[in-house]
Amino acid sequence: MRAASCISGAGRCTVGYSIDAVWRPGNDGRVDVRLHDDLNEFVVLTRPLLEADPVRHSIALTVLGLLMRVPDASDGPPVLLTVGRGDELTGVLVGTPPREVIVSGLPADCAGEVAEVLARTHPRLPGAVGPRPETERFAKSWSECTGAVTQERLAQRAFTLHRLTPPTGVPGAARRADSRDIELLARWRTDFANEAAGGLRGHHSARQQAANSLAAGNAALLWEIDAQPVAWASATAPVAGMSRIGPVYTLPPHRGHGYGSAVTAAATTWSLETGAKHVVLHTDLSNPISNAIYPRIGFRPVYDAVEVGFTPVDRSLDADC
Repeated sequence: MRAASCISGAGRCTVGYSIDAVWRPGNDGRVDVRLHDDLNEFVVLTRPLLEADPVRHSIALTVLGLLMRVPDASDGPPVLLTVGRGDELTGVLVGTPPREVIVSGLPADCAGEVAEVLARTHPRLPGAVGPRPETERFAKSWSECTGAVTQERLAQRAFTLHRLTPPTGVPGAARRADSRDIELLARWRTDFANEAAGGLRGHHSARQQAANSLAAGNAALLWEIDAQPVAWASATAPVAGMSRIGPVYTLPPHRGHGYGSAVTAAATTWSLETGAKHVVLHTDLSNPISNAIYPRIGFRPVYDAVEVGFTPVDRSLDADC
């Protein structure tokens, strides 16, 4: 297990190696930032903190759940980091290259120490994602530490289910996809990514991403009209009583007929029937349609989130980092 110990406000952090099998915080008030190599141990260690608020930490919990079920889902070794203060675990950061690091569990007052460690071990982080306060604070620290240019890529809003109210009068029916639908799911995943994010992310193909999702026990619901799929919504297998909805995609010629709402409701029903107590989804704040339709079927906003990209510069770390 790689370990880096930082004393807040008392000089530089050094990155070394520890033979400790588990994270052992001290009792002297240090801010102890540690990188971990063992996924299983990391999940056991961080579960209490993340599961205390599964809605706020829904992305981190979902990613860790996927990695536990499908280790090859990450394009490279994941970034697994903990922050401790005295005898208490106070922070968690997770990343799956080449995706942004997830900072929902990172305390604002430790962002500088974490940026300092990661600048030495992962100097070309692509960005950060999470609730707006935590993400903006880490992005500021990362820029100060590395000189990287930061840019907001996507403003989001997190919703959680209050009471499901499926739309009425929508023709068609939902069907759960299986391995025979992989090519369709891959094609729609690509179309969704091109439309929503400017292209598919990661080194895995859309087909592999779709296969990994099914292998992880997630559900892909298709809304069909006369046995022809017109919309799709995915739901993750519950983790800590929480399931995430998304992506949600409707074929362009079939938009405006309620199919997206209907298939989202079907995916939500699957989540609830599979044991989820919290059903979470994120919307693009620039999309007025999605921000309007989800409240109509029972979702309520809980916090704003943001994705920030980092553009590195070719220079040595500042003396203050």
